[in-house]
Amino acid sequence: MNRVSDQGMGLWVPRPHTLDAILTRLDRLSLRPEFRVQREGALARVLKPYVEGDAGRLVAPLEQEIELASLYLFCDYYPEDGQLTLIEQLRDVITEHIPEEERQWLDPLKHSYLDVLQLTSPPVAGQDLSLQSLADGTKVVLPGGEWTKDLTMDRPLLTRIIHDPNAPLESDQAVWAGCGVTMSHTDAKALLDMTSDWRREMEMSTGSFALGEWKEFTKRFGYMVLWAFAEQRLAALIDAAVHVEYRTADDQSYLYAIALYDHHEHRTFTDVLSGMTDLSPEKPDPADRQGATVKRPVVQQWGQRESGRLVARLTLTAYQLLVECDSPQRLDLLKHRLAAALGFSLHFRGETVMPPVRQLSVAELMSDTRPRLVVTAEEERTMLNQFLEKTYLEWSDQPHVALGGQTPRHAALTPLMTGKVGELIDDMERHDPGRRRLGTTAFDYNRLRAHVGFEEKTD
Repeated sequence: MNRVSDQGMGLWVPRPHTLDAILTRLDRLSLRPEFRVQREGALARVLKPYVEGDAGRLVAPLEQEIELASLYLFCDYYPEDGQLTLIEQLRDVITEHIPEEERQWLDPLKHSYLDVLQLTSPPVAGQDLSLQSLADGTKVVLPGGEWTKDLTMDRPLLTRIIHDPNAPLESDQAVWAGCGVTMSHTDAKALLDMTSDWRREMEMSTGSFALGEWKEFTKRFGYMVLWAFAEQRLAALIDAAVHVEYRTADDQSYLYAIALYDHHEHRTFTDVLSGMTDLSPEKPDPADRQGATVKRPVVQQWGQRESGRLVARLTLTAYQLLVECDSPQRLDLLKHRLAAALGFSLHFRGETVMPPVRQLSVAELMSDTRPRLVVTAEEERTMLNQFLEKTYLEWSDQPHVALGGQTPRHAALTPLMTGKVGELIDDMERHDPGRRRLGTTAFDYNRLRAHVGFEEKTD
């Protein structure tokens, strides 16, 4: 069973209507023109893994994560331009009348914080729930209700703790923040461990150990708890993607994990690859010889199969070695084997290991069989183009083994080497992986020609 089934199960719980009312006021206040930039910055900080990292390419934040990010803005965020916090503005500056039953929530919100809670006893219909913080052992009592059927002893809850203003100060009685996210006990512990590691790193780098108390830390840096949760969701999704079987439109294996190398020892590479017993020689596609006008080493291919399914392919041309696999893990294994066998003869150019962007359903991720997803030709072309674009971005200014260690841009200025530079670009275009996969090149090689001062070529 996939770990995605344990990660990110959202929960909505009714809030007291007066608490909802004061949160609505805080939201309206945060949308005012003078505060809007601060609002955007605060939300971007909390949702940083989705905004700036890899997570956003594969998975969207849960609605509960967005709600917890908004609560961080209302309750924890200190504006960076010197303005008062939203709670301070509503409490001390806004002149509109706020009923006392709403105003009483301002201090509890100001002192609220994010935490990971675990039930200390099974839910009982009609009774309050007793929970305990996995971070510091703090006990809290929350109202019971119909929604408690979604809570179990073995699934801790990530939520915000808001003290009930109608209960004594020393009481453990709290109210629901309106949402939460349940997860497995293993994931909850890993989340807290990750957050604790970040906290220790901050303490060591600043020389201040004032963050030792969990409540103090999570009040100021609760967004890091949400960062850790987002990273766990991404890791779980990538783990699930590894078990997805991607197919092309013509029902062939889609090999999305790719690495590209330069080389200058064709015979040595041929001998080494031919000696790998789990690789079988394959007949190269005729497209790989398209446009050949001079004698050069024959393009060679080797394939690796499991249960009749192609899982890896290696293509050796006169100047390059292309390694294509069905997963990042298989690509890593092949890269290590090649490095051990060929050493410094391998000259790494670049790689891509990101699977196709898919919003997989819970049923697909939890399935005991490998989901089969079809990748369109347009998606494949886009992936190859992005890979080659990144790989060849600095090609003209990087030393090349076939040019005696000179950069293509420098060698192109030398009459004796100009033809060699042109031959390299022609060979790269001739064996562009898009020709075999899609029947056309995935990259515009006239860009490389322009970088070294050559004229464009037309078909």
